[in-house]
Amino acid sequence: MLGPKLLILFVIGDILGTGIYATTGKVAGKVGGALWLPFAIGFVVAILTAASYVELVGKYPKAAGAALYTQKAFKVPFLTFIIAFMVMASGLASASAAARAFSGDYLSELTGDALPPTLVAITFILVLAALNLRGVSESVKTNVVLTVVELTGLLIILSIGAWAVLSGDGEPARLTEFEADGTGYALLTGVLGATALGFFAFVGFEDSVNMAEETKDPTRTFPKAIFIGVAVTGTIYVLVALVSSLLVDYRTLSGSSGPLLEVVKAGGVDFPHKLFALIALFAVTNSALINIMMASRLCYGMANERILPRAMSRVLPRRRTPIVGIVFVSLLAVGLVTTGEIEGLGDTTAFLLLCVFAVVNVAVLVLRRDPVDHPHFRTPTALPVLGAITALILASPLADRPADVYIRAGVLLAIGIGLWVVNKVVLRARAED
Repeated sequence: MLGPKLLILFVIGDILGTGIYATTGKVAGKVGGALWLPFAIGFVVAILTAASYVELVGKYPKAAGAALYTQKAFKVPFLTFIIAFMVMASGLASASAAARAFSGDYLSELTGDALPPTLVAITFILVLAALNLRGVSESVKTNVVLTVVELTGLLIILSIGAWAVLSGDGEPARLTEFEADGTGYALLTGVLGATALGFFAFVGFEDSVNMAEETKDPTRTFPKAIFIGVAVTGTIYVLVALVSSLLVDYRTLSGSSGPLLEVVKAGGVDFPHKLFALIALFAVTNSALINIMMASRLCYGMANERILPRAMSRVLPRRRTPIVGIVFVSLLAVGLVTTGEIEGLGDTTAFLLLCVFAVVNVAVLVLRRDPVDHPHFRTPTALPVLGAITALILASPLADRPADVYIRAGVLLAIGIGLWVVNKVVLRARAED
């Protein structure tokens, strides 16, 4: 059973990874030198939604997350399926963004040559699928080791930044520079767009609720773990963004698929570039593997519940890994890799989860009418209200995201709905027989 300290590390490990290592430069390209602002706003939005998750996991300490809360609140099976499939699809979009990050500048720093990025990204997904088929342990001890490595890379960035500031290097004036011309609407949409993309770095804490049944006294442990986990990562992200903007022009950051490597190179500290690139590759690989595993297991679970076709619940006889589910999600991930770069795939991940978070924030208010017979954390009503509003704003066209993000998300949902319809038809035909 997990205690408070291990759970905190688990939450931090779930959040850290591809987002901050890969999308920092793309966020800079949207907002400019004021790179810290989208991460600060994203931190606030994450805290609002985290408060809703904390109340719900305290009331219903089960490993089903947003789908469970949606079903209990609205009792509409189709909506529950949509939320579950959006969570799964967000994991695949995240893994695809990680694959694109893996095939970029971090890898080039090690190989010395620019390998075909799409081919590398597809190979990366297929290797993860093979590992998944063999059965990869998700033990908490392993997660702690991976978290320490990822965190080390970010602490290196902060140390370089501290050295630069003490040495009088850096350009503080960049911290108030905005990329958008003028003020008013253009500035607002630019900041919202950067925040929506930057929010990709905060996703992951919602997965920790699936550990509820493995945690000692979850009604008391989860509030502290989730709030501390989000606060620690949010603080680190804002500081990393400040350092990045101080040391590197936002145009340079925007043009790199390995933005934190640019910070290391500009920091004036003799830290091995190849070692940092290796740390970054490790971080994005870990994120991708976790997301591929989560998606395949969620697919397997929905098939077992007869929500998706039963064939998706088939497992390898000896390994007991869900082979059909793994093949299905891996093919979707390969398809996603060919449709966009880090920015578009990261934005798709954030968009899908922002929609889920809006529903979860409403669900917590609806479920106030469903009291339980044990004490639990109760978030102030204003927080889920603000959480739902901010999530909807960041998911809306006000966030100035390109149309391909909505198209990509729509195609993923259409695939899910198609499978749902096929499954319903098959089940009805069997019932009539």
